[in-house]
Amino acid sequence: MADSVKLLKTLTDINGISGFEYNVKSKMKEYLEPVSDEIIEDNLGGIFGKKNAKNGSKTILIAGHLDEIGFMVTRIDEDGYIKFTTIGGWWNQVMLSQKVTITTDEGKEIRGIIGSKPPHVLSPEERKKPVDVKDMFIDIGVDNKEAVEGLGIEIGNMVTPYSEFETLGDGNYLTAKAFDNRFGCALSVDVLNELKDDELGINLVSGATVQEEVGLRGAKVAANKIKPDLSIAVDVGIAYDTPGMKGQDHETKLGNGPLVLLMDGTNIGHVGFRKFIKNVAKEKGIDVQWDNITGGGTDAGSIHVANEGTPTISIGVPLRYMHSNVSILHKEDYLNAVKLVAEIVKALNDETVKNIMW
Repeated sequence: MADSVKLLKTLTDINGISGFEYNVKSKMKEYLEPVSDEIIEDNLGGIFGKKNAKNGSKTILIAGHLDEIGFMVTRIDEDGYIKFTTIGGWWNQVMLSQKVTITTDEGKEIRGIIGSKPPHVLSPEERKKPVDVKDMFIDIGVDNKEAVEGLGIEIGNMVTPYSEFETLGDGNYLTAKAFDNRFGCALSVDVLNELKDDELGINLVSGATVQEEVGLRGAKVAANKIKPDLSIAVDVGIAYDTPGMKGQDHETKLGNGPLVLLMDGTNIGHVGFRKFIKNVAKEKGIDVQWDNITGGGTDAGSIHVANEGTPTISIGVPLRYMHSNVSILHKEDYLNAVKLVAEIVKALNDETVKNIMW
């Protein structure tokens, strides 16, 4: 358990937005190599460890994604303020007055703050509406363009939320900036660790794609390279256990176990695979939450239509405050998600895969 928490901390603390996942990939390679028979990489940056089947010809892909949401520098004005664009989905209201990190091409990290007007100077009309991203700026604490450039900051630099990993409250609640989706990266490593001494009836390819947050792009490449027979897209889901969220048509909450998506905006979970997972969870005594997300998608959207079609489903954990500088998940949900995916893999072989596909 302590190792899993350390793994989550290490991966979430790394900065890597869509298209800039190289440092996350490098760390993942360190974790994957000791527990894999081989490493598989694609040309966009996806990385996976493979554990070969002892007896069996089929392959299952376990895919998290390396990237987090963030920003990119688009302009530096004469007074040293930095303009930016969003990378991935942001709600404007969670952005103002937040700390960010600008990473230069040489890897230097520079702290900044997304500036905001104090309430004292806002008109009644301004108070009623969120600030548009085009009107936001980053303040790094200098007073001219030359000083910004002198620090190595250029147009095109990556900008990431700044928020340290912490354990909250009773020790089960964890907060970090990038559980979406370093959670999936960590799980893909922990599943390989969990199964390192097992003889499998299916080839296991477990790791993470790139550029999920900007259109499930890396999943297309990874699925076409790996050509899996089955796939699990590992990503976070939405927790409905906070004020303002309760009472809706969803009941997922932190601490009630991993969740399996019946469908999302890009994929209907394969019915045969869903039934198989339900039986495995019941047999192993793992509590599972079932949900659907109609307003977003996961890498399952790209994987399930790759090649000649791949039975695919999304498995994750509920997450509070998704797509913000902070998010919260429950440690036991994470550990049980690892257990669920590992048990699914152990139960697969050529015959069970054939039955799933009907």
